[in-house]
Amino acid sequence: MNQPSYRPRRPTSRSAIPDVILVLFVINGLVFVAQGMLGRIVEYHFALWPLNSAYADFQPWQLVTYGFLHGNLTHIFFNMLMLWMFGRELEIIMGAKRFLIYYMTCVIGAGIVQLIVATMDGSGYPTVGASGGVFGIFLAFGMAFPNRMILLLIPPIPMKAKYLVVLAGGMELFFGISGARPGVASFAHLGGMLFGFLLLLYWRQGARR
Repeated sequence: MNQPSYRPRRPTSRSAIPDVILVLFVINGLVFVAQGMLGRIVEYHFALWPLNSAYADFQPWQLVTYGFLHGNLTHIFFNMLMLWMFGRELEIIMGAKRFLIYYMTCVIGAGIVQLIVATMDGSGYPTVGASGGVFGIFLAFGMAFPNRMILLLIPPIPMKAKYLVVLAGGMELFFGISGARPGVASFAHLGGMLFGFLLLLYWRQGARR
């Protein structure tokens, strides 16, 4: 296979919201509604709990399900916005199947990293949110379109995608080590980027064979 690993033979739909992203929107939205209706019982069974938590037990499926739960409306809105902003073109060039594999690898990888960190620090509290998958998508966008200019919201400064990815990763590392942003799973964000990078590297090496 001589093609670049992230380019399928035939792109998927070029609609405003490609198929996989649309399905992810629907699932996340339905789960958010279920959280509102059923309350803590959803979090109890499907959030990502540390191994030593005194509040609930860790179960293997939580490495997947936590990525579809969110803490509040702002949380889900910005995660879905970022998924659409940076994922739309990626799904087109990767193809639906490979995009879904990539996204879920980032979600699970972020969960593994967060599980280790949360178990070590002994907080006992659960993790929810699609941010690990979204940060993995962000990394792939920066690698696919390194010189694409992106306008930051705060402050409103234009920056090339490759530099923004490095800046975001550096900030998450700082916040994770310093603890300056409590309640945010910075190491999960980094885990999503790490596992995404490793998968892209694996695909690229396979494309050279």
